[in-house]
Amino acid sequence: QVQLVESGGGLVQPGGSLRLSCAASGTILEIETMGWYRQAPGKERELVAHITSNGATEYADSVKGRFTISRENAKNTVYLQMNSLEPEDTAVYYCNADCTVVVGAHDIRSLNYWGQGTQVTVSS
Repeated sequence: QVQLVESGGGLVQPGGSLRLSCAASGTILEIETMGWYRQAPGKERELVAHITSNGATEYADSVKGRFTISRENAKNTVYLQMNSLEPEDTAVYYCNADCTVVVGAHDIRSLNYWGQGTQVTVSS
């Protein structure tokens, strides 16, 4: 029904920058909230940032002032600009989206989807 495809992860030195992208495709009528989560080894998955369809944003305290989330509604795409990266930011980053989708004939549902994840490693 819906696929979320992430890109932009990689290896970067402390203080560097990366930009993650996540494009949603499928039988989508509307995407409400889109967000980024991350999971470091041995830790639980945590919210990094999310953005509503109207552009309202929320950030984890640990990334405020360093990360910026944005979206292009026409492209069903969300971005995460990550600056001043720290080793503690190392994790697998996952895209998440709340979508209104066409499941079948006369069947429209609000469902939540995850991307496959992209690795971000911050190391010298």
